[in-house]
Amino acid sequence: MRAAFAVCAAVAVAFLALPVVAIFTRISPSTLVAQLGEPAARDALVVSLKTNAIAQALVLALGTPTAHLLATRRFRGRSLVLTLVELPLVLPPAVAGVGLLAAFGRMGLLSTSVAFTQTAVVLAVAFVAAPFYIRTGVAAFDAVDATVVDAARTLGAGPWRVFARVALPLAAGGLGAGAVLAFARGLGEFGATIMFAGSLQRVTQTLPLAIYAQFGRDFEVALALGALLAAFSFALLLAVKWRFGSTPAFPFASSTSA
Repeated sequence: MRAAFAVCAAVAVAFLALPVVAIFTRISPSTLVAQLGEPAARDALVVSLKTNAIAQALVLALGTPTAHLLATRRFRGRSLVLTLVELPLVLPPAVAGVGLLAAFGRMGLLSTSVAFTQTAVVLAVAFVAAPFYIRTGVAAFDAVDATVVDAARTLGAGPWRVFARVALPLAAGGLGAGAVLAFARGLGEFGATIMFAGSLQRVTQTLPLAIYAQFGRDFEVALALGALLAAFSFALLLAVKWRFGSTPAFPFASSTSA
């Protein structure tokens, strides 16, 4: 049985690793550096880093108190709220893009003009990345020892001080892991972005969109951009495992009671 399991595991790992390995076998380091110097690659890198940094700031600013509230409060409809938070994780990218247009487009519910601008990229990235941070944050705050929090309250600490000086530091490990995973997810966002923001070079064309655009023009540039994203994603995952150990990435089993 062990041999059969080992064979199955080897086939599964090889299948998952082969496409990534193939990218790096098709392009040499010198060619990779040269292709990343192309204008399209540089522009896409700048747009990706800028929009993802802004989106990450929004996710942390709004997602941290949201995760704390969902972890520490039991209220009617909480399960529904958690489901809505998790929905973008399984929502098809095309549906996410259409939904963002229906909400924020010129003819949308809010009738804004942000579609096909860098603001649209930020919103698309935040939409798909926020659940990774919030759901991990809920588990992180839920794991904080309630007796420590109660002790701080009995000593006269107010709600804000308890949150900032006790709960937040104790949940920092899980929050950090969630933040890294959210950033990695945002950096690789494609479907919702191309439908809501388009793919305009130097404006809304992120790295994944540049790969798609270069695929039919210059496959070497597409390979170089793909290698860059693959290496960066791999490094982020290793950093999470090294820094935060066994912190769960998708803790759906915890904190789900209404």
